[in-house]
Amino acid sequence: MRLITKVITILFITGFTTITATAQTDSLVSYDDVEFTEITDEQFSQQDSVKQSADYKSSLSDTNIIQKDDSKTDKNSLWAIFIAGIIGGFAAFLMPCIFPMLPLTVSFFTKNGQTKGKAIMQAIIYGLSIIFIYVLLGLLVTLMFGADALNSLSTNGIFNIAFFILLVVFALSLFGAFELSLPASLANKLDRKANRGGLLGLFFMAATLAVVSFSCTGPIIGTLLVQAATMGELLGPAVGMLGFALALAIPFTLFAMFPGLLKSLPSSGGWLNNVKVTLGFLELALAFKFLSNVDLAYHWNWFDREVFLVLWIVIFAYLGFYLLGKLRFPGDPPSANIGLPRMMLSMLALAFTIYMIPGLWGAPLKSISAFLPPQTTQDFDLYTTSFGRAQTNLSENSPTHKYSEIFEAPLNLNAFFDYEEGMAYAKKVNKPVMLDFTGHACVNCRKMEASVWTDQEVYRLLNEELVIIQLYVDDKTTLPTKEQYTSTFSGKDVRTIGNRWSDFQASEYNSNSQPYYVLLNPSNEEILIKPVGADYNPKSYYNFLQSAIDQYKNNNL
Repeated sequence: MRLITKVITILFITGFTTITATAQTDSLVSYDDVEFTEITDEQFSQQDSVKQSADYKSSLSDTNIIQKDDSKTDKNSLWAIFIAGIIGGFAAFLMPCIFPMLPLTVSFFTKNGQTKGKAIMQAIIYGLSIIFIYVLLGLLVTLMFGADALNSLSTNGIFNIAFFILLVVFALSLFGAFELSLPASLANKLDRKANRGGLLGLFFMAATLAVVSFSCTGPIIGTLLVQAATMGELLGPAVGMLGFALALAIPFTLFAMFPGLLKSLPSSGGWLNNVKVTLGFLELALAFKFLSNVDLAYHWNWFDREVFLVLWIVIFAYLGFYLLGKLRFPGDPPSANIGLPRMMLSMLALAFTIYMIPGLWGAPLKSISAFLPPQTTQDFDLYTTSFGRAQTNLSENSPTHKYSEIFEAPLNLNAFFDYEEGMAYAKKVNKPVMLDFTGHACVNCRKMEASVWTDQEVYRLLNEELVIIQLYVDDKTTLPTKEQYTSTFSGKDVRTIGNRWSDFQASEYNSNSQPYYVLLNPSNEEILIKPVGADYNPKSYYNFLQSAIDQYKNNNL
């Protein structure tokens, strides 16, 4: 069952469930238009960090513009976007608007290219034209929104609701409810220019393909651009379009070089519409992730974990029955024998559906935990009750933590949600502090809590040896007027809880990625060990925590 769920999870990623999870990179939630300097390992070496961190923090507070330290994360994110683009491009190639055009296009090159070499050259220019057109589209998206807007999209309520509606529209289009198409006059105009021949004619021929196939590729392109934009990477849309165009152009170029391979391709038929509808189900499932992000950030409490799971269970059950031929959509051929590929995919979809059902009673569902709302939103949870809250951490007479009415710690841990309150408690009980910079939309934060924090030894340290302070950098709750201020670090107005902790993380710890774990000595607020981001190896994460605890104990002998 575990293997089956992992396979179907990969299939779900193919539908752009999340680019972040594909690369397992840190989730970026940027509040300020700032850049960050690189922090070297030497600055956070265990012996010298206590002496250096205070001076280092002080220098940061007086710096208005510093260079970004997340270069590795940025590269991983861009690679993830590029890979998602490639997957989307190959998926688009199998759509009914493009696949049947392959033999016609290859035939054009072989007949008009007087020699094989010339035909291959024409195909290469055609492929490069496709790449140029789609990369240009990605650059236009960046120019339209700008870096600031791209960074704010991941948790902006209006944008996320708009993305939800947009993806639902894309899904309905793929289901055949209507077609998204560009004006026919545009296609006719480009086609006339393509007939001129020469290099310019090949370019317009590629542009005609982009316009004519928009009804099929539009939903895929739109989803990819939305995902790339919400990653906050300036070059994300262009890189995503590069991967998409590369995957779309390679088959046309390859088959023009080797026309004999066309005989090995399956003939066009109803299976192309099956691919289109399957992608529609995946688009619909992805849409609810954007709605969930808004619900969590604004505390609407409409979209609990059970509601999310019920919707996904229904969507994937419908997908399984569709692949079995029990459901039909416009464009599907009359019922016929189900081939082996469809039967296997239906088995995976239905197995994934059954796998999710125990989640309605609180099962952690670690394979997809990063995509789901937090376990704390579960109304009926038989799983988390097994994680008891130790009396050493919390007495029955302890006062209610600040913000506990809107936040709830995972796994019944005694976490604080306000920095000053948590630090005061840590001094009282003489324990080191773990700052957990997290976010409602941070898929890797949820994965850490479900897959790493649940490890028996890791949980023991979190519950007994540390004071946890969870700081949500994307929360939209408005601060009381007296707590609002203008940041001396960025010059931005700090109006919400998320603004406050995002500004705090950027100015004090030179980072804007989540999750981000900082271990502190509460007596002097100095760093005990170099902070880390997501680490999905429980043993490695345990060693990180234990090293900081040992350092704290050594400093307090």
